[in-house]
Amino acid sequence: MKIGHAFFIIVSSLWIVGVSLGRPDSDKPVHVRVAAYNVEFGKNASPEEIGKMFKPYDLDMIGFNEVPDGDWTARVGKVLGMKHDYVGKISSANHKDKYKSILSRTPLQSTVEHDLTVQRSRSWNPASVVQAITQIGGIPVSFYSLHICRSTDSQKTGHAYRLVNEILPKDKTARIILLGDFNNEMGDHALQAIEKAGMRATWEDLKIDVSKEFTYNALKPEQPNSGVIDHIFYNTGSRASTKDGGIIELKKPLSDHKPVWAKIAFPKDLKKAKQSK
Repeated sequence: MKIGHAFFIIVSSLWIVGVSLGRPDSDKPVHVRVAAYNVEFGKNASPEEIGKMFKPYDLDMIGFNEVPDGDWTARVGKVLGMKHDYVGKISSANHKDKYKSILSRTPLQSTVEHDLTVQRSRSWNPASVVQAITQIGGIPVSFYSLHICRSTDSQKTGHAYRLVNEILPKDKTARIILLGDFNNEMGDHALQAIEKAGMRATWEDLKIDVSKEFTYNALKPEQPNSGVIDHIFYNTGSRASTKDGGIIELKKPLSDHKPVWAKIAFPKDLKKAKQSK
């Protein structure tokens, strides 16, 4: 056998093996690492301090709320190597520097802010959610970061209901992540409405009993707290599951809220994922 012919056979064999070995990789889920953080208009920590805190989590996207305007979000991104950000224009309750923003490792598309204001005297207004679409691991992900008022069990016209009835139904993206400060605890009617709309809280996959935890008020842990009111949801139609995450406990709180994070696995092939269920 000539050397050239033998070399061709060896290279061809390696290529075939490589392709066959590569096929399973195409079926592996895409892991998206996200976090939500209400930073209380940055009064307790600099963006650089918050970026340093988030470094160990190797995040793909962060949803901030009560965030200062300007380059605050971008400065966090500079620490983390996350170059893409979007800051909304509606400040919660018209307070100074209480905007919603998105920080991303990958480019953002279709950025928009949805006004969730309701005409109810018992709610603070305005409220909003910022949204963007990005490509992670070859799949599009629609990402929402919000800050809304608490809706009591007797009310069905609050910010959460506008989100459920007017915003989420219009999103045809196959994979959706919704996170932020909901000011409601799991089990409240407002969050039940979000779940009925096809969203699942990461706490359920992680089997974390949030009734025994709290995310507010981190600065005054000795006082009665408001329970876990910061959440991360994904749409059940994506066939995703949460592989890791939780409440980030800090020795020195950087805000009155605790940050929350999650590692969500999205199947690349939704048809195969549906068949395997």
